[in-house]
Amino acid sequence: MKDKFSKVSRRPDADRRLSQNNRVGRALRLLQLIQGRGRYNAKEIASELECSERTVYRDLQVLEMAGIPWIFDEDFHCYRVRPGWHFPVMNLTPDELLGQATATAIANATGLQMGTGAKPTTRKLAATLPAEKQKVLEDAEQLVSVLDLKLADHSRSHEVIRTIQWALLDRKQLTGQYASPYQQKPVKLTLHPYRLCLARQAWYLVARPADGAAPKTYRVARFKSVRALGTAAEVPEDFDLKAYFGNAWGVFRGQETYDVALLFTKDAAPLVTETTWHATQKVKQHADGTATLSFRVDGMDEILWWVLGWSGRVKVIGPQKLRELVVDQLQKAIEFNQA
Repeated sequence: MKDKFSKVSRRPDADRRLSQNNRVGRALRLLQLIQGRGRYNAKEIASELECSERTVYRDLQVLEMAGIPWIFDEDFHCYRVRPGWHFPVMNLTPDELLGQATATAIANATGLQMGTGAKPTTRKLAATLPAEKQKVLEDAEQLVSVLDLKLADHSRSHEVIRTIQWALLDRKQLTGQYASPYQQKPVKLTLHPYRLCLARQAWYLVARPADGAAPKTYRVARFKSVRALGTAAEVPEDFDLKAYFGNAWGVFRGQETYDVALLFTKDAAPLVTETTWHATQKVKQHADGTATLSFRVDGMDEILWWVLGWSGRVKVIGPQKLRELVVDQLQKAIEFNQA
């Protein structure tokens, strides 16, 4: 009889651990609420945590047993943690808090598609800080914004980016369909991922094909599908992203290196010189208001299209090959628009 009842009443260890974990997680979320600047009574906490008020009271007892001094504020009819009590945290400076808030604003910018982790992280951090530092974070989040980044459309790439990020962290190979502009149909790739980087307004994956000897650069938005494999990725420990890109104007490095010199008109000079366009950039201002910008670049295709964007206000001093390419493209543009 004893064995019969013990089998009926005994809960599996896995279920009991799951229940305990859920309770701890709910208690921590409760603590986050009452430690913040909001005002929550038992009914409001129950609504936020999607549980009963009776469960809220039990979780408050858990916090009390853990030594967390909560009180019920009679003036505002809400639960709070006793003023002056905080979990031990890093001694963050105002500049560090501002940096965290700025990073959160950037991560939430349209087009980056970096997931939703930054904002909750900032909120959890704020819950552990004194009131004056909480205010720095909250005010900075409201006052710092990132608008109109002119990024490539990654609205359909959120899961692709997330899959790539986890594959990089777990050091796993990737496989998927990639729509190259140089192929008629998407091709199937198996890749050893090296790095994910934001460059020239788009996300790119640097990875070595499983059947290749050297890494290549893939535009993330061109992946039609991607998934991580269980197979380990082979990533050289000494891989250097800057060395890989070399002096490429953007993300595609050419075989030859060119010394480029461009003379900008008086009206364009103030605009073009207020931005650093390339790591090798050098600027020479002239007495007549014009300016010469010089660069050393690996490959000419990408800088060609940048120069064309300044048409009518820039003259190619060298090399001769770049000048000829610019003239050729402008002639094609004239013919196309006169037809």
